[in-house]
Amino acid sequence: MNRATRTVIVKSTRLPRKVFSVFIELEGMYRNMVEQLAMYAVSSGITSFTRLKALKYRELRKQYPHLPSHYAYTACQDASTRAKSFLKLKKKGLTDREYPEIRNVTIWLDDHLWRINGLTSISIATHKGWVVVEFEPHKQYWRYINRGWRLASEAKIKLDRKEKRLIIYLVFKKEVEEYSPKGYLPVDINENSVALLVDGVAYLFETDVEKLVLGYYYRRRRIQEKYDKLYGVKSRTKRKALRKLKERNRKLDIKWKLANIVVRAAYEKHYTIVLEKLGKNPPGNMIKKFKDKQLRHRIYQASFKGIQKAIEEKARELGVPVFYVDPKYTSKLCPTHNAEITYNGSRIGKCSKGNELWHRDVVACWNLFFKALGGDGSIAPSPLGLLPVDGSPMPLGSTATHDPTVVKKPLWARWKSLDATNKNKSISTSI
Repeated sequence: MNRATRTVIVKSTRLPRKVFSVFIELEGMYRNMVEQLAMYAVSSGITSFTRLKALKYRELRKQYPHLPSHYAYTACQDASTRAKSFLKLKKKGLTDREYPEIRNVTIWLDDHLWRINGLTSISIATHKGWVVVEFEPHKQYWRYINRGWRLASEAKIKLDRKEKRLIIYLVFKKEVEEYSPKGYLPVDINENSVALLVDGVAYLFETDVEKLVLGYYYRRRRIQEKYDKLYGVKSRTKRKALRKLKERNRKLDIKWKLANIVVRAAYEKHYTIVLEKLGKNPPGNMIKKFKDKQLRHRIYQASFKGIQKAIEEKARELGVPVFYVDPKYTSKLCPTHNAEITYNGSRIGKCSKGNELWHRDVVACWNLFFKALGGDGSIAPSPLGLLPVDGSPMPLGSTATHDPTVVKKPLWARWKSLDATNKNKSISTSI
């Protein structure tokens, strides 16, 4: 049984001035508690919520007797999370500060501090009593409500002072059972493409992340050069211009759409998704041999593990099993002859034994598939008759399995299924 969680953000209706002033006072007291607790936790080296609560709860109750007692609990949770993150950064030498700086405050609520009223309003416990807040539901909210998701006991609120609204973070949960898999669907993630193997057919979904990253890299550099000369390095105008860039949103759009395509393909066929086990810091290990700053930046921005995490989240939502295998030599060995493949500066390589040509991403998918068949991540032998390779010296012969179906980005971004995209005449099947 797997538990999937999703956070949905909704905005409240505009609040009257008196009601909004109650939440301004509440935020001020909550901020003071978090600042006090975070400084104490860092100076004492405490990262445990229960220990921090045991040491500081009574002191907080004396300071804020008119505030509901469970705000002391949630403030301890918030502060311990901040202290744990700050101490990790300090251990790695990534910060020179003595204590964490509390800039933005989001008020944490547990099941004693809020409750849902119907479907479009919540009640929040404050120092002035319970306050009812109406919110504006949207399509995503109704989707989770109507698909069997249930609200969790925790929630968060943040103040929007310009519009006098509350930004409400609602958490939905769902228990999902994993099905018994009937096969494997290997997925190979690269900078400009994501390849998957479905019933012996390789699909190559182009992402064009390199163009996206470099485009925003040059735009950011032009903005910095322009505003640094006019207003200085730490100018507010420059920060505003940089915030208008939509690089993060575009990357998230690519990531979640691809995850949806992969997981739904596996769910429809009751397959297990096979991914590479990349480790804790794959970009850091990849850039060791490169000195080019631009290339290092591209590798960090490619977000290989981010796409894997998105696939995991979607798979957990539908009960699709995910299996990890060792990525060693997945793109260097021929899956038919277990011999080395030589590449001459392109993604097409030749098997040193059979002389057939392979696309690098297709090789990786087949080798991931065979490693999954091994069960423990080891290299499994190729089953006889599984790969219909003709072995001809022609590039990508007619019966070869190494000819991928290339799906251009405008096509898969339309949310079409694999069968629908395969019938589309504009798909290129040649390298």
